[in-house]
This record gives sequence, structure tokens and C-alpha cells, in this order.
Amino acid sequence: MNKQIVIIDYGSGNLHSVSKAVTAIGADPLVTSDPQKIAAASKIILPGVGAFGDCMHNLQSYHLEEVIVQALQAGKPFLGICLGLQLLFEGSEETPGVAGLGFFKGNITKIVTPYKIPHMGWNKLELRAASPLLSQVSGEYVYFVHSYHAQPLDKGIVTAVCDYGQEVVASVGRDNVQAVQFHPEKSSSVGLKILQAFKEWQP
Repeated sequence: MNKQIVIIDYGSGNLHSVSKAVTAIGADPLVTSDPQKIAAASKIILPGVGAFGDCMHNLQSYHLEEVIVQALQAGKPFLGICLGLQLLFEGSEETPGVAGLGFFKGNITKIVTPYKIPHMGWNKLELRAASPLLSQVSGEYVYFVHSYHAQPLDKGIVTAVCDYGQEVVASVGRDNVQAVQFHPEKSSSVGLKILQAFKEWQP
């Protein structure tokens, strides 16, 4: 099995931590912004930190939007992390008028809660649907840092939620594309289990 996992570098990801975590599970991370290397990848991670609009601008500046869409449609195992999940949707309240990648129908909205925003720290995963990455971690705690979350048109793609004064979408998935709002690379042994499942996953 090819152990290499390509981590897309577009100037907006927690690249060092993600790469270190991928190395810790015995995989071979390649951090790159080269469209040809991304196109040739067998498995892809799209990380993301920052504002939705800035990240989409960076993807376009690096000429990566087309190669990512092609990878999503090609059936390759694909994992979005944090803002990497949000970019897979059509748009976000954070930056109105900026189109996302649109792989999933729906938008990103601000979390409405009596609690502090951003939602930061450990929270418990509640599985909502079968997930190739989360079957071993139902009820476990993972690490979040975000103020916005996904509102998919198709609720059937929601694989896990957590409670933060409202039900917050923690992960989504369909076919070869899975995405998590939390940070597996910051979620200790639970996060490594999720990345290990991604390494071994063959859609």
C-alpha cells in the first residue's frame, strides 16, 4: 500500500502539526502546493486555519481550485480538516459572496450559542452516521477551534455532531470525501486513530 499522504499547502493550514501527526501513524507526508503532485496523489488532506474568504483566495492564487475539484471527483480518499471542511461547501456567512468549492451543498453559518465563541477546546463526538474514519472513536473527546460550522442541505452526510449550546456539526462525509471540523492533529491518541483509519481507508 502506498503510504504517502499529500497535504495541500496553500498558505493557510496548520501544516507542521498535520505533517507531524501523519508521520506518527507511519505514513509518509508530502506537503506541497504543486498541482501536478496533488493530481498524482493517492490520498489527500486539505487542512485550513483562518478566514473562509482568505483561504479561498489563497487556493485560487496557488492555482489549486481545479486540481482539488478533480481529486474530489476522482474517487481518491480525501480528508478536509477544520476550514478544509468548510471550503468543501458552497459558501460561508463569514465572507458573503465568496464561493466555496461546492462539493457539498449547503453553507457555513455562525454557531449560535450562549457559550463563548469561538468554540475552543475538547468536546465529545456523537456519531450520526457510519463513517470510515470515526467508527472507533464514538463518544471520545476531540479538539475544536472554530466559530462557524456546516449546515448541509443533505443532513445524511453528517457523520458526527457535538453539543455546544446548540448541535454543532463535527464531521461530514460522502463516498471518498470525509471532513472533520475538529483538529485530529491536536486531539492526542483519538486524533491519531482517526488519521490511522484514513491511512488504511480504501473507498
